[in-house]
Amino acid sequence: MMKPEPAKMAQQVAEAVMAFQLRTTGHAPKAVTVVLSKDTLVITLHEALSPAERETAKSPAGAAKVEEFHRQLFANSSQSLRDDIKRITGVEVREAVAEIEPATGAVVQAFTRSATVQVFRLARSVPNDSWSGTRSEAPYEGPSGEPETGTR
Repeated sequence: MMKPEPAKMAQQVAEAVMAFQLRTTGHAPKAVTVVLSKDTLVITLHEALSPAERETAKSPAGAAKVEEFHRQLFANSSQSLRDDIKRITGVEVREAVAEIEPATGAVVQAFTRSATVQVFRLARSVPNDSWSGTRSEAPYEGPSGEPETGTR
């Protein structure tokens, strides 16, 4: 069997995530972004909360309830998504976490084999040309010798 091209893998993962989100919540996100860096896959679901959830999340107590609901839902139902990721990439998922930002309706899912994931949602987009270019070799290594992620 031929290995899928990375762009096709990203598209397949995005489609699997859309289907998973619709199946588990009844609400499809507006868009899905998929980023792979070595052994860490980060998926951002844009505007993934339902109108009722966004309304509930307007208060701090409501936001906490929406966050906890989505974390529990992800923890209890993400095995099928893990299976889809393994089928698409050929790599087993060891860890999976979800973070929810009720104010914007974003849901960030991180799947990793051996890394600690820190998620920073920026207030706006950073222009691609000011971040980095596309590279086919190893990721850029910063001053500490650790890889830094760019556009791939």
